[in-house]
Amino acid sequence: MAARLCDRNPATSPDALIDEMVPPSTFDDVSFDSYIPDPKEPSQAQAVAKARDFVARASKARSGKKGLFSRKAPSQGIGLYLDGGFGVGKTHLLASIYHSMPEPKSFATFVEVTHVVGALGFVNAVERLSKHTVLCIDEFELDDPGDTMLVSRLLTELTAKGVSVVATSNTLPGQLGEGRFAAQDFLREIRKLSAVFETIRVDGPDYRHRDLPPAPDPRTESELVDIADSTEGATLDDFDALCDHLSTLHPSKYKDLVDGVSLVCITGVHPAKDQSVALRLVVLADRLYDAHVPVTVSGAKLDEIFTDEMLAGGYRKKYLRATSRLLALSRFAESAA
Repeated sequence: MAARLCDRNPATSPDALIDEMVPPSTFDDVSFDSYIPDPKEPSQAQAVAKARDFVARASKARSGKKGLFSRKAPSQGIGLYLDGGFGVGKTHLLASIYHSMPEPKSFATFVEVTHVVGALGFVNAVERLSKHTVLCIDEFELDDPGDTMLVSRLLTELTAKGVSVVATSNTLPGQLGEGRFAAQDFLREIRKLSAVFETIRVDGPDYRHRDLPPAPDPRTESELVDIADSTEGATLDDFDALCDHLSTLHPSKYKDLVDGVSLVCITGVHPAKDQSVALRLVVLADRLYDAHVPVTVSGAKLDEIFTDEMLAGGYRKKYLRATSRLLALSRFAESAA
C-alpha cells in the first residue's frame, strides 16, 4: 500500500532552512560561460558582463574596508536587478552569480525568502543571513504589499551589513509594457534601497509561456491506486485531505514533505475552494517542480485547479506558473509510465 504525504510531518531546523537556500538542481552546473547570448539581442551579452562585474564588486564589498583602527568593517552591499520577461536566462545568470561568489551565500525565490523570515522571525533571519556574501532572489514579486515591505526591510538591514543582493523580475507575459515598467515598480517598492541597485534589462523572445499544451486526461481512481502501489517511493493522497494537511504545515516545510518521493498520486482533484488553498498548492507545485517529482491525478485535470476568478486576480502569474509546472510534471509521469 502506498504511503501518504498526509502522514508526513517534517521538522525543519533553522540551520537547515538557511542551508537549503541554494539554486534548484537544474542550475547546479550553470556558469557565465555556459550562458550563450543571442546575437540578435545585445542586451544579453551586456547582462553577462554586468553580472561578472557585480561578482567582482560584491566580493570586494564583503571583504570590507579598514576602519579608524585598521579593523576591517564590511562596506555596504551592492545590488543588481535583472529586468526582463520569461525565458531569457535571468535565472541562469542569477545562479551563475551565486556559484561565482564565496561562501556563505544564499539563493531563493521571493516566496521562499518570505517563508524563511516567517519561520525564523525577522531578527533571527537577519542575524543568520548577515554574514553571507550575497542573497540571490529569483522572481521578485510585487503583488503582495505586505511581503514586499517585509523583504524590502530585510534587504535594507542586510545591505547595511555588507550583504550584496541580486534580484530578477517576475512579470506577467502579455501584460501592457511587460518588463518595461518592472524595474520602475521594483525601485519604487524598495525606495530606501533604490540607490544601491543597478537595473539591467535582458531582452529576448518569451520561450517559456507560450500556449500550454493540453493537460493529460486524469486517470481513474483504480488506475491511480494500482500505479501508486506498484511504484516504489510513490505517495497516494486524497486531494481534500492533502489540502487540509498543507494548512497544518508552514510552507517552509513543503520541501521536506516531498523529499525522497518518486511519484505523487492525488485522487479526487477539483478546483481549489478558496485563495488560501490555491496559494498553498502553488508552493507545493514549486517544491515538486524543483525536486523533479512527477504528478498524476484522478478527478479534474490539473489545469482546472485554479478557477477563472483566481486567474483574473492579483495572483494570476503565480497560478499560471503553478499550472505550467504541474502540467510538465504530469507529462513527465505519463512518459515514465
